[in-house]
Amino acid sequence: MGNKIRIGALISGGGSNLRAIMDACEANRIDAMVVFVGSDNPEAKGMSRAKKHGLATFSVDYKAVMEEARGELLESLIPEDFDLQGVLASQHFITSAWNSEKLATHFRTRAIAEAALLREMAPYPFDLLVLAGFMRVLTPYFIDHVNTNPSRPRIMNIHPALLPSFPGVDGYGDTYRYGCKVGGCTVHFVDYGEDTGPIIGQKAFEIKPEDTLEAVREKGLMLEWELYTECIQLFAENRLRVVPKTYTLKNGTRVNKKVVEILAGKRERHRKEVALCT
Repeated sequence: MGNKIRIGALISGGGSNLRAIMDACEANRIDAMVVFVGSDNPEAKGMSRAKKHGLATFSVDYKAVMEEARGELLESLIPEDFDLQGVLASQHFITSAWNSEKLATHFRTRAIAEAALLREMAPYPFDLLVLAGFMRVLTPYFIDHVNTNPSRPRIMNIHPALLPSFPGVDGYGDTYRYGCKVGGCTVHFVDYGEDTGPIIGQKAFEIKPEDTLEAVREKGLMLEWELYTECIQLFAENRLRVVPKTYTLKNGTRVNKKVVEILAGKRERHRKEVALCT
């Protein structure tokens, strides 16, 4: 095992993926250590688990922030470095016919909550931020404060579906209700959309005719715990690269995407070297 990266984690509920990550850290299965756990929900059950492990914890009550930011107080609470026009130009997860006032209020109030979150995170330097059941879509304001090097994203999320299918809050439920015969989970870097960032890894499972929705969720969770730690280890080994790709469709349309390339590890490189010498 090499030098350990520092992980910050954000949760909203029970934090089963957080538990899997902490267990993997303590067992030295990944070159990492969790340095803080934050939440948007002061009652999140996963916070007590983090405290028992002696980790730094904090919460920013989004609901309370939203209530406080209503009306006349809103303008006085907006962070000084918040650029509304820049955020509106960058984001691509709100595409409905919201009017300009509703859009502005949404992103201003989110920026107030996210600025509080960033202040709480500031005392704890970290290399990777993992979203372990954090039920908030992060805005460009927050993302740009964490991803200070655009070529090296460092916010990772796990989603309960095989993206790009079924983004949003109920991936397993959407998969089940659609009648899919295969389900799965995805780990990806976070970008300015909802579950649209470059995919790092995926695992799939069969959905049998007799499976209930609860059975589908249980199968998925078991794979989530494996997949998340594997992807974190790839990050720790500096084996993830996000590269731009351009594809030309049959109709001549050019599609630009950012994809994750996984570099060969030491063992794979050694095997290739041996093969070349024989």
